[in-house]
Parts: sequence; C-alpha cells; structure tokens
Amino acid sequence: MRFLFHPICERRRKRRSAGFFVLVLLGWCMRAAPAHSQSSPEETLSGPDSHETGHGPHGHLFGDWGGERSRLSDRGIRFDFQYISDSLANFDSAPSDRFTSWNRFRWTVDIDFGALVGIHDFYFHATSLWQGGGNLGTYLGLLTSPSGLSSANTARLDSWWFEKRWLGERITARAGQFAGQDFYGAQHFAASFIFEPMGYAMGNLSTDFESFDPPSTPAIEIRIVPVHFFYLKSMVEAEDREPFAHNSTGLVPRFRGGPVSVFEIGFTPWKNPASIRAYDNVDSRKGYSGLYQFGASYNPGKFAAPASSAPRSGNYLLYWMASQAVWRVDPKEARGLDATFAYDWSPPSVNRNNSMLTSGLRFNEPLPLPIHNTMSLGYVRSNLSTQFLPGGQSGWKVEQGIEFNALLDVLPMVLFQPVAQYYANVGGRTGHAVVLGFRTKVEF
Repeated sequence: MRFLFHPICERRRKRRSAGFFVLVLLGWCMRAAPAHSQSSPEETLSGPDSHETGHGPHGHLFGDWGGERSRLSDRGIRFDFQYISDSLANFDSAPSDRFTSWNRFRWTVDIDFGALVGIHDFYFHATSLWQGGGNLGTYLGLLTSPSGLSSANTARLDSWWFEKRWLGERITARAGQFAGQDFYGAQHFAASFIFEPMGYAMGNLSTDFESFDPPSTPAIEIRIVPVHFFYLKSMVEAEDREPFAHNSTGLVPRFRGGPVSVFEIGFTPWKNPASIRAYDNVDSRKGYSGLYQFGASYNPGKFAAPASSAPRSGNYLLYWMASQAVWRVDPKEARGLDATFAYDWSPPSVNRNNSMLTSGLRFNEPLPLPIHNTMSLGYVRSNLSTQFLPGGQSGWKVEQGIEFNALLDVLPMVLFQPVAQYYANVGGRTGHAVVLGFRTKVEF
C-alpha cells in the first residue's frame, strides 16, 4: 500500500528540504579554505561501471585527444566516456532459449576545485547515461538478475554532487543526487562479477526503498574516520517508490515520500580508511587488503503486511559484508586469492525477499599472460518469506545461483569477460536455468 502525505504537508516538507539542501551547499562554498589536498577525486563510476584498471593516456580508444585530456586533468577536470554491455543467453530452462543484450553508455565529469580555482579539498561530480536492451532475469523469473546492469530503458542524468573533505579526508561531506546502493550494501569486488547481487549490490536492498542507480534521488552524506583502520558514515536520501516514473530525466531533484536513512561502520585492516572506495580495483588489491562492514537502512513510511489489513509503519534492513585478500604470491603485490562474503536480513512480515547470502572467490592474475586477468567464482542464496506464500502453496524453495567468469584486459581500453551461470529453484519454485554469455567494456 502506497503511503501519501497530505498535499499541504508535502509542499511544506519539500520547501524545508530544498531550503536545507541549498544552505548546505552555500555553507561548503563559504567555508572552503585553502589546504593541501591529500588525494585526487575518488573513482566515481559505480557498480560494474567502475574501472578495473587505471587508464592513462593509452587506456582510451581516442587516446589523449592530442594532449587535451592531460591538460584538463592538470587543471582538475577529468572526463570519462564508457560503453559496457552484457550479452547473455539462457539454455536448458523452462522458458525457450533467448539471447539478450543490455547496453549502457555512461558519461562522467569530475572537477577538483583545488586544481581549478584554488579551493582545495572541494569537488564536483556528475554522470549521465543511456541504457537499454533485454532483461534476461525478468524473462526467466529469477530473483537473482544475471546482469548487474539491467533495470529500465532510459536516458537520464544519473547522479551529481558537491563534496568537501577536511583533515586529510578524516571528515567528508557530500550533497546532491546519488544512490544509496552505490555506497551502502555495495559489493566491494563488484567489478569481478556479472550477476547483480555480486556485480553491483545486494539484490534486495530496495525492500525499504534504498535508492539505486540510475534513478538516484536527492541525498546528503557524511563520513568520519575517527581512528586508523575504522570509519563511520551515514546518508539520508529522499524516498521515491517509482523513481523512473516521477523523474524520467533526472534533471530536477524530486523530494517524494519520506526520508530513508542508511548507516555503515567499516573496518579496514592494514589500510587507511580514507583510501577505501566503494569498489576495489587492481591497485587497491596490492598486499593483504580487506574491508569489513556492518550497515543498516531504515524507512519510517508505511508498508503493506500480508498478515494485517492495516499498513505497518517503518521498515528496515541489516547487512554484514567482508572482503579480504587471503593469499598473495608476493605480500606487497596483487597476484593471489581473495574471498568475499555478505548477508542481509529484513523483517519477513513486510518483505517478500527478506534475506540473501553471497560468497565468492577471486584469483588475481591466474594466467601467465602479459595482460591483466582474473577468474572469479560466486554464489548467491535468496530466501523468500513464507508469509507471502500464495494460497494453497506448501512453501518457497531457496533459489541458488552460481557464476564463474574470467576477466581479460585484452587491450588497454577494452575488457572482455566470458561468464557461465547456473540457477536452481528459479524464482523460489522448481526448475533450473543455465546462462552463458560475456561482458565487454570499452573506454573512449
């Protein structure tokens, strides 16, 4: 049941939210004082779109634009244009065989105002995209989407924000329009997998309407690093239960519904927490790096409960995640074995997909090749609440998915990633499915 505010209260709430948002931005601009920037702007492409490898002048199809890309970077302006595609087909499943291709073009700009105009530790980010194609997960009726990219056909401004950092990134604040699932409940090894719960974020984080990309919503966030190896962060975002319908272009921030709060505590053994980003890459894998997270999201709105005729107030989700390098050929390098594990839970009385578990192994540089390569094995277990059983059905089955993929950096600007997936108890019922295909990424 959808909960709606009284129209007058809704308009007042929107004005208060918009006013607070503007004050935050003005406050940052006025208080920004010159200081030495401790690091460059973080990698901002999210989920499977994040960079696996660093891209210098030779890591783009169009090169350095005659030196213009380097000159802009020296001035604090970085552009990125990326194409990514999942080409997948099902075999040996109840629905007839079908080939699908999901395609995404993403444009991104990052500005370091320290290099540009001397306002240090102050940044701006924006990304837009066009995406479309066939969604194989919907066709097969899976709880685990075979592609971490697929959602809705759209062309829109995905996210934008202003960011201010203090004390060498011990304190970071951000305000703008961005998705909770890009940073909370996101899989740290996402670039190494293709199916959604491991290639982007835990698959049921939307049960309490934590936002996802590309239909991001207005949000503010603060992150604090009080001691070495440890960080705290919290985010408040605008709920929108139909984000594609209410904001089709992403150009005008929409404050609909109530605020959704998300929290996370992280522990990073042997790493500076300020250097840890939502998604890892080849450079960050060097040594025995690790990330351990506990997080929670809460939505105070109204939710339908199958055991009650009245809507229930409030809904929440808890998650635990661990990613760790477990073996290295050279203790200071990246070649070796990594492991990851994640589990989340939400109340079964109001959430149909109330629990999920993921685990995986990744071998960095297993093949003796001069190019970067990985091999990854992932497992997903999805549980459905028995309180949402249709009449006359004895019980849900646990859907289980397994993926094996190999990632090859075939050219400095091209990644190729063949994959094989197997699903048992499709959609919580009987039946299985086999999916084969590949992912390609091109940096322009």
